[in-house]
Amino acid sequence: MPDHPATTRPLALVTGASSGIGRVFAERLAGDGHDVILVARRRQRLEALAGQIETGGRRAEVIVADLTTAEGLAAVEARASKGDVTMLVNNAGFQTYMPFVELDADRAEGQVRAQVTTVVRLCRAALPAMIARDAGAIVNVSSTLAFSAGMRAPHLPKRATYAATKAFVNAFTEILAGELEGTGVRVQALCPGVVRTEFHNVGDEPLLRPKIPVMEPEDVVAASLAALALGDVVCQPALVDRALIEREGEARHAVFAAGVSADLSPRYRVAKTD
Repeated sequence: MPDHPATTRPLALVTGASSGIGRVFAERLAGDGHDVILVARRRQRLEALAGQIETGGRRAEVIVADLTTAEGLAAVEARASKGDVTMLVNNAGFQTYMPFVELDADRAEGQVRAQVTTVVRLCRAALPAMIARDAGAIVNVSSTLAFSAGMRAPHLPKRATYAATKAFVNAFTEILAGELEGTGVRVQALCPGVVRTEFHNVGDEPLLRPKIPVMEPEDVVAASLAALALGDVVCQPALVDRALIEREGEARHAVFAAGVSADLSPRYRVAKTD
């Protein structure tokens, strides 16, 4: 897309913007008055979306980048570091639902780069300017599967690497929220369940399990933006009982506190023999 003069409008950078949740974020934020930076691998889709956004009177930049590569991440990180991004949506990612021993090691590493390394580096790139202006927002797209470690329910996919990256996103975002308290910068871990997007496709074929509730991406984005306004650090769009999130955090903190001791648990003491 052609270069544009700077504007005074807020600027959002959205990764994974060519489809699904990322595309809806870009469309919604542009509709709400943001200029946007669109990041994904598929140039044709990004340029079509940019044209649509510009027709609506907002500026759109396109960065074609594969965030599983060092080169792709470096290009987006350099743009995020310029100091004009007021909102960052770390949405890029992909699924690897298969037994871990069958997962190609390079694909597993690529998922860690896209869903962990990218989140860390883009947050670090964008935050200094946000803190300096006392305002900004970051949405790190996680998943309800971040809470699924240890669950052996038959309907759940094989997900070791995917769920682990999302658990990292939750922990990183919650700790970051504490560090940023009082700065005017809001951060959120967005944890949807199954969403009607291409994320679940195998090749070009949709793969959504029957009888599993499916949420629309427009509802996920609406929930995320409402949660930012409410100050919710962890947003599960379908969760009615907010106290469940609080109790989950309390349980983790209780385990942490109980484990801070110099005494070995009786469970792990080895009986002495003569």
